[in-house]
Amino acid sequence: MPESQPRTVYFEHTALGAYIRCAAICADTGTEVVVMGPIHTALPDLERLARRKLERRLAQDAGEGA
Repeated sequence: MPESQPRTVYFEHTALGAYIRCAAICADTGTEVVVMGPIHTALPDLERLARRKLERRLAQDAGEGA
């Protein structure tokens, strides 16, 4: 569920050959998730995907997800 105040999320990008790794880290909990895509993928697209994955993980950790 969306919160009234957005979380602070840090992103880390690492090129690995033909792929790019994008890690999203929640500043409040330290929870980290990783997504990967082709090296030519736009960083905002990877960040959006990583943020959604992080939000889902945080909801599951809080007992809100199935």
